[in-house]
Amino acid sequence: MDQSTDSTHDRDRGSSFWAPGTLALEDLHLSSDQVILHPVPTSDPNDPLNWTTWRKTLNFGLVSCYVLLTFVQLDIGFTAWEAYQTELGFGINLLNASVAASYGGLAIGCIFFIPLVHKFGRRPLYLFSTALQLGSCVWFAVTKTPVDLIGSNLVSGLGGAISETIVQITIADLFFVHHHAAMNGWYLLASFGGAYLGPVAAGYIVNSQGWRWIWWWCVILFSVNLVLVIFFFEESKYVPVIQGRNETQSDDPGQAGEVRGGNATDGKTLQQLANDVKQAESGDPLARTHSNFQIDHTISMKSYRERLALITRSDGSILHNFYQPAMVLFTFPAVAYTAITYGSLLAWFAILTSVQATYLFSPPYNFTAAGVGLMNIAPFIGTIPAIFVGGYLNDKSIVWLSRRNGGVYEPEMRLWLALPAAIITPASILMFGLGLYYEAPWPLLATGFGIFGFGLILAGDVALSYAMDCYHDIVGNSLVGVIFTRNALSVVVLFALTPWIESMGLLNLHVIVAVLCFVILLIPVPLLIWGKKARIASAKSYLAMARQQPTHREV
Repeated sequence: MDQSTDSTHDRDRGSSFWAPGTLALEDLHLSSDQVILHPVPTSDPNDPLNWTTWRKTLNFGLVSCYVLLTFVQLDIGFTAWEAYQTELGFGINLLNASVAASYGGLAIGCIFFIPLVHKFGRRPLYLFSTALQLGSCVWFAVTKTPVDLIGSNLVSGLGGAISETIVQITIADLFFVHHHAAMNGWYLLASFGGAYLGPVAAGYIVNSQGWRWIWWWCVILFSVNLVLVIFFFEESKYVPVIQGRNETQSDDPGQAGEVRGGNATDGKTLQQLANDVKQAESGDPLARTHSNFQIDHTISMKSYRERLALITRSDGSILHNFYQPAMVLFTFPAVAYTAITYGSLLAWFAILTSVQATYLFSPPYNFTAAGVGLMNIAPFIGTIPAIFVGGYLNDKSIVWLSRRNGGVYEPEMRLWLALPAAIITPASILMFGLGLYYEAPWPLLATGFGIFGFGLILAGDVALSYAMDCYHDIVGNSLVGVIFTRNALSVVVLFALTPWIESMGLLNLHVIVAVLCFVILLIPVPLLIWGKKARIASAKSYLAMARQQPTHREV
C-alpha cells in the first residue's frame, strides 16, 4: 500500500471517532494562557495568517466599511416610504414587494457569486459587488416608476449578496479559531450599524434635502469606498508558491506536520488529531501539538502590485460549489441550526422595521422621516454590549472551558451564551409589538427595539461562530446555505406581511412571532447534548466535501 493510500486509510479510520471542529486549543504543558493556533500557519510570510497586525486591521477595516455601506443602502429606503407614497403614488404592498425583491437578490446572488470567490479570489468580487451597488444607488436616485423601484432593489440585493458570506471567508483567511467570535462581532456591528444608523442619517436628509439625496449620498460614499478597495484591499486568498512545512511537534519525533492545505486537519493527519483528542478525553496528557513555527525568510514577500492583483485563480472545477451549499445545509445539523437561527432573526427584524415604517407615521405618533430613523438608535445601542458578550466574552469563555476539558475545544462550548437570547429576544418582540398595538409611549417601543438588537446580535454571533468552528474548511459553501435561508425567509415574510396583519391583527402577529422566536432560539439545548455526536456522524461527509476544495488552504 502506497503512502497516499495509507493517508486516506488513516483519515477514514480517524473519522469514525473524530468530530469536525474538535481541537486541541490549549497545551497544558505550557503556560496557562498558551493557546494553540488553529488553523496552523505555514512558514510563508505571504500567508494571511502571518500578516502583521496593521495589514490585517487595514484589510478587515475595509471589509467592515464595505459591509456597513451595503447595509446602509439596503435599509435606508424605509425612511422614504411616506415620500414614495405621496410623491410617486406607491402603495404599501408595492413597497413591501420592493424590499422582498431586494432580499431575493441577496438570496440568489450569493449562490452564483460565492463559487467565483473560490475560483478567482476575494478581491475581484469585492470590487464587482461595490461597483454593482454603486450603480443600483444611481438607479434608486432617479426612480420614477414601479419598475424602477423593483429593478433597483433587485440590483441592490444582487450587489450586496456576497457581503454576508465573503466576510466570514475573509475572517477564516486572516484569523484563528479563538478570534472568530470577536471578528464576527465586528462584522455584525458593521452590518447592523449600517442597518440602524443609516436610517437615522437618511431621515434627516429626507427632511432637509429630499428623498432622492439619500441615494446620491450613497453614490458618493460607494465611489469613495470603491477607490479605497482598488488601492488598498489586498487579496487574502492564500496560494502558496513554495510548499512550506509546519514546524509541528509531537511526542513521536518521527512525525512531521503536514503542509497546511485545503483538508480538515489544519496541519495534522486525522489520526494524529484523533489520538490527541482521545488521550485528552481519557485523562492522559495531550501530545505536544503547539506549533512553534517560524517564518521562512528565504521566501520573498509579494510586491505591492502582486498583493493587489485583480485575479488570484485556483485550478480545478468549481461546479461543486454551486450545489454543495444545499447538501451542506441538509447534511450538517450545526449549519442547519445557524441557518434557521440567523434566518429567523433577520426575518423578525424585517417585520419590526416594516411595521414601524408603516405605523409610526400615523397617529398617535405622527413621526417624521427623521423620527422613524431615530428609532433605530435604540437597537444600535443594544448592539454594543452584545458585541462584547457574543464576541470577546465568547472567545474568552471557550479558552476557559477548553482548559477545564483537558485543553480540548468543542464548538458546543460557544452555545452556552446563546441561551439567554432565548428569553430576551422574544420578550423584546412582545414589548415592541404589544406596545405599538396598545399605543404605548414611544420610549417603550424604543426600549423593546433596543433589547431586540441585543438579542439578535448575541444569538447571531454565537450561531455564525459555531458553524465556522464546526466546519472551517467549507465555511464559504456552508454560509451560502445559511444566507440563502435567511433571505428566503425574509422574502416570504415581507410578501405575506400585509395580508398577515390584515387577517390576524398586529397583536396576534407579534405574539406568534415571539413564540416562534422562543422555540427556535432553544435549539442550542439539544445541540449541547447531541451536537458532538452529530459532528462525529457527519465527519466522513465533511471530509469528502473538504477534499473537493483546492489543495492549497481554501475555505
